[in-house]
Amino acid sequence: MKDFKFNKDFSLDGKVALITGAGRGIGKAIAIFYAKKGAHLILVGRSNNVKETEKEVKKLKSDCLSLIYDITEPENIDSIIKKSIDKFGRIDILVNNAGVVFLENAETASRESWDKTIAVNLTAPFLLCQSVGKQMIKRKKGKIINIASLASVLGFDKRSAYCSSKAGLVGLTKALAFEWAKYNINVNAISPTVTLTEMAKKAWAGEPGEKMKKKIPMERFVYPEEVAAMAAFLGSNASDMITGANIVIDGGYSIN
Repeated sequence: MKDFKFNKDFSLDGKVALITGAGRGIGKAIAIFYAKKGAHLILVGRSNNVKETEKEVKKLKSDCLSLIYDITEPENIDSIIKKSIDKFGRIDILVNNAGVVFLENAETASRESWDKTIAVNLTAPFLLCQSVGKQMIKRKKGKIINIASLASVLGFDKRSAYCSSKAGLVGLTKALAFEWAKYNINVNAISPTVTLTEMAKKAWAGEPGEKMKKKIPMERFVYPEEVAAMAAFLGSNASDMITGANIVIDGGYSIN
């Protein structure tokens, strides 16, 4: 058998990656990290923020397509995939990063917020996996990375819909990994704890943040670039034997 070799720089040179929620936060960090590793990018978001990310990755000499779409509309997913294939001919890596959370007590949570959470955090990733997966199956190669959350494995206050959606996303990850391994498609999830996006910095400022950090053995939150680094590893061929994993980035929170 030929010796297994991989680029020890975890290069993504020439790979085509589709990233949802790429306008800010973790999605933007992944886009920039991927651009630095040589990937071509399809950036999907709901607002013009995605155009700002496009400007930054183009400075890194990354060929880039930015698309403004609501991914909860199935016809939009069809359009995203068509435009992506028209430009690049293929999609090597899919990163399902877009997500929402509504903080509500379970007994008074609205059906509207439940449906929205499931639509964005679970149904849209499934439809994207399904559509991109068909292309990967034909090529017998591909990487799918689902950005879940520590809420996929632990329960948190006022997050019944969010925890359910992220646990479902990890379940989807495992099911697809099992079903598509025969096509040489790797499907994995990343589950970070509080990640220091601009939104999280505001939400966890002051006493709430300090109280939460005391529960984390490493006594700090996650940087978006740390999640991006894991996504880069999972997108590279160094991770070819990893599939169906849910990689927790939480500074030891979940071992307590």
